[in-house]
Amino acid sequence: MPVESRPLRDASLHFRVLQQYLFLLKKYPVLTKSVTSGILSALGNLLSQILEARKKAKTGAPVSELETAGAARYAIYGLFITGPVSHFFYQLMETWLPATDPYCIVKRLLLDRLFFAPGFLLIFYFVMNILEAKGREDFEKKMRGSYWTALKMNWKVWTPFQFININFVPVQVCISPATCC
Repeated sequence: MPVESRPLRDASLHFRVLQQYLFLLKKYPVLTKSVTSGILSALGNLLSQILEARKKAKTGAPVSELETAGAARYAIYGLFITGPVSHFFYQLMETWLPATDPYCIVKRLLLDRLFFAPGFLLIFYFVMNILEAKGREDFEKKMRGSYWTALKMNWKVWTPFQFININFVPVQVCISPATCC
């Protein structure tokens, strides 16, 4: 039974945008993932600020304006760190732990959760400290005060998503540890 094909220009806008995005991923993978990560990081920060403001408003606490500088820092981090680092990490993981390895599912998850996540969180704290123009003392205080708590929360929240991401999402579309699934 023959299948009738329609020209791409007749497809829905969503489909055309997706096709263009996949084309860019194939032609410019690092740049596309970096820009995507920067945009998603900034939007995630803005959403977090909005939700926090709503929570404060319900309790009657004073609500501050959105901090666009914070969103800009997250965009910079996503663009220059998350996108490129994640791209190359996932590529290397595919090479180091091929799908033919009988325990690759467990090994990939352990590599991500026990090595990549702690290091990536450390880099996040370090880069954000620089982007916030803070000194070494502030960085050390932040590390002592919240690194371990943040890492444990990362493991609790992101491990199921990373299991799916690492083992079932094609490496060509992996953007970052937090946005790939």
